[in-house]
Amino acid sequence: MKRILSVLIIAMLAAALAACGKDSGEVKDDKLVVGASNVPHAEILEEAKPLLKEKGIDLEIKTFQDYVMPNKSLAEKEIAANYFQHVPYLESQMKDHDYKFENAGGIHIEPIGIYSKKYKSLKDLPEGATVIMSNSVADHGRMLGLLEKEGLIKVKEGKGTEAQIKDVVENPKNLKFKADVEAGLLPKAYENNEGDAILINTNYAIDAGLNPQKDAIALEDSDSPFVNIITVREGDKDKKSIKTLVEVLRSKEIQDFINEKYKGAVVPVSE
Repeated sequence: MKRILSVLIIAMLAAALAACGKDSGEVKDDKLVVGASNVPHAEILEEAKPLLKEKGIDLEIKTFQDYVMPNKSLAEKEIAANYFQHVPYLESQMKDHDYKFENAGGIHIEPIGIYSKKYKSLKDLPEGATVIMSNSVADHGRMLGLLEKEGLIKVKEGKGTEAQIKDVVENPKNLKFKADVEAGLLPKAYENNEGDAILINTNYAIDAGLNPQKDAIALEDSDSPFVNIITVREGDKDKKSIKTLVEVLRSKEIQDFINEKYKGAVVPVSE
């Protein structure tokens, strides 16, 4: 009997804890739990904390090390919003996982960069050079677009941000593409001198101590369409606390912070 009671008590406690976890992900007027990548997203949110406090909102930041869990946690109501992804990635995730999410507003752009320990210029890449990319298919069109802009390849017309490696129609240097590395492990591949050139997302580059402006041998223009956004569940983007969060993150105070801290490696947007 005691054993049965113990099992029941443990089950009840687990259920209560689970319920509390889900409650923390509800959008409230006075509190928000927001999931974010460590750099620069969590850093920007930390700077916004006191500004939100002045407006009566207590911000709690939950950090993530990958690109999968922030959306899973949002869907499971463990967080009220997340701040780590751009629109093409959001759209691919919604398609693949049937997430019911929406874009609450763009905050900044992180120009993606090409890095190499072996070569100081893309022009120096040899015939058959290996180019390492992340295994995030949603980023491939963006990465291939940068390589195309730099004159290394040409992609099938009309593919744009949806382009995949199979859509490369001209490859004068016969570049070999390796696209099986987790995005967060790309800086480690760079440090280990793997491949001849590596495309690294700016947040992971900064987190690893790289300076995109100085260390990248090529960098995306600041007019990139890949704006990092605040993502929420359907029906939440017009709620007061979410709108206030976006307004604060677009404020002059936060824009000045982004410009001063990241010096062009992260570029704020105003709409």
